[in-house]
Amino acid sequence: MWHMPAESAPHERTWMAFPREGLTLGDNASSREEGYAAWTEVAHAILEFEPVTMVVDPTEISRARRMLDSSIDIVEAPLDEFWMRDMGPTFVIDPERPGVLGAVDWTFNGWGDPEWAEWRKSAHIGRIAGEAAGAEVVSSLLVAEGGGLHVDGEGTVLLTETVQLDPRRNPYADRARVEAEMARTLGVSRAVWLSRGLTRDYDDFGTNGHVDIVAAFAEAGHILLHDQRDPAHPDHEVSAVIRGELEEAYAADGKPLRITSLPAPATLRDSVGFVDWSYVNHLVVNGGVIACGFGEEEADAEARSILSAAYGGRRVVTVDARPLFERGGGIHCITQQQPATTPPA
Repeated sequence: MWHMPAESAPHERTWMAFPREGLTLGDNASSREEGYAAWTEVAHAILEFEPVTMVVDPTEISRARRMLDSSIDIVEAPLDEFWMRDMGPTFVIDPERPGVLGAVDWTFNGWGDPEWAEWRKSAHIGRIAGEAAGAEVVSSLLVAEGGGLHVDGEGTVLLTETVQLDPRRNPYADRARVEAEMARTLGVSRAVWLSRGLTRDYDDFGTNGHVDIVAAFAEAGHILLHDQRDPAHPDHEVSAVIRGELEEAYAADGKPLRITSLPAPATLRDSVGFVDWSYVNHLVVNGGVIACGFGEEEADAEARSILSAAYGGRRVVTVDARPLFERGGGIHCITQQQPATTPPA
């Protein structure tokens, strides 16, 4: 039976995808260079802690080799989108077969097939990356993205009604069918459903409520929650609603719950509207955490302190995530951990 470990469990490596020209990267030279640099900076930050494999479109091979550290493994494959968490595989292990890695190949349709999305090439990356990792590919007909789920490694998964039950993704799904597929592919026995995600995520270029920007497990029974404390931002109310839903779900199941607030940065708006800047969208790595930074020294430092304490004193490295959020996501969204299949020696 497949099992998805907690993100804080030991990793073999982290997977990413290198940007390529198109709508997401930017429509002018300076914007494109900013995007390339942002993805590269995240990759190099991770490299301090564990190996990195980068999927690269054939048109970007020379640039990737020029910008990336030579120790980063490159897998060449056609791409259009490059949010690895969402288009790539979700890696799992088989506790009954030590050393066996699985790769859940979700059906990917560009977050519900909006008119602007270019996703048909990247829809194959789950299988391509899984095979490149030497994993057994676990095919799934469920339209899902890795950013739309979060597990505690002990049987619980966080989901969002507006993602997995989105009629643009899964028009025939209901909670029971989604939960059954999560049990088959991830080995979970319990789903905690949230009603929605952050406000910005419902814009035209959003994911319709990914959980990985609002709530994450530090460990079983301990959730890090986005906390927008300014009543002028609509996510002030959203944060309160989600906190209430988590508390209600855990109380109903008789499970202990600890919620640690991760305060949002002070910035409320950008040129488009209310921002969804969130420190919840971090990546846990071997011995460390790669955290989003937003150019606010005090807020970034507070987030580092909270994350370090939540993950047992791991070293937290901040990378400026504003170029990522401008393009629709954060550090967690562009990465995918490959768990170790055998316990560390």
